[in-house]
Amino acid sequence: MAEAIYLPDGSDRFQPTELARGPWDPGAQHGGAPAALIARAVERVESVVPMDVVRLTYEFLRPVPLAPLDLRTRVLRDGKRVQLVEATLHAEEQEVARATALRIRSDAVAAPDGAPEPPPHGGPADGTPLEPPTARETSFAWHGMEIRFTAGAFWDVGPAFAWFRLRHPLVAGEQPSPLQRLAAAGDFGNGIATAVSWATHVFINPDLTLYVERLPRGEWVGLDAATRVGGAGIGVSDSTLYDEQGRVGRSQQGLFVAER
Repeated sequence: MAEAIYLPDGSDRFQPTELARGPWDPGAQHGGAPAALIARAVERVESVVPMDVVRLTYEFLRPVPLAPLDLRTRVLRDGKRVQLVEATLHAEEQEVARATALRIRSDAVAAPDGAPEPPPHGGPADGTPLEPPTARETSFAWHGMEIRFTAGAFWDVGPAFAWFRLRHPLVAGEQPSPLQRLAAAGDFGNGIATAVSWATHVFINPDLTLYVERLPRGEWVGLDAATRVGGAGIGVSDSTLYDEQGRVGRSQQGLFVAER
């Protein structure tokens, strides 16, 4: 098994390993892997003053293949208070994903009084580990991530709370940043809290939006997730994001829903 999810090939080119594989197509990646890779690119963009991401919106334009990827970034709007950054991911010159990041100047402003909102179902030490089935091929969900449920279960329909931790470096030779950890976990809402059964339906998210109230501390990111599906083959997954100290943000996904 590979030791990292991506192997760098130059400054803006990356080779995904089997640890990036997704659940719907053996030749395509899980959305959390490229989401984290794009977050890495966004936070490295230069700015006039120190900036933190408050919103990161992804569009997955087509399945992201397990093939070499090129990352490109550009600043759409620069400033001392707000910056808007675009990142695009390409496979053989075909754009497969894009994201826009809203960054706000980072400054020491006292938070309002009051206790932080704690995780509602306990910490990762209280969780039940998700063990990969023996026959499962290597993938991001089963081998790239460690997942522990403190409410609900992976194969059950309904809301769930689970903790996520990267088992391997995102990029070989690097320690994942807090934003990268948040992006890697934030794409799992529709996977852990399903409104329809894995056995009878597919429910693929062509987008993902993260709102970051503060960057998570530590390796674990928790998702308190719920998914709703209407009658037109469309659904929305909504997750509140936590670290072990309390709430850190929100994650939302629009869903394409179809019977198998």
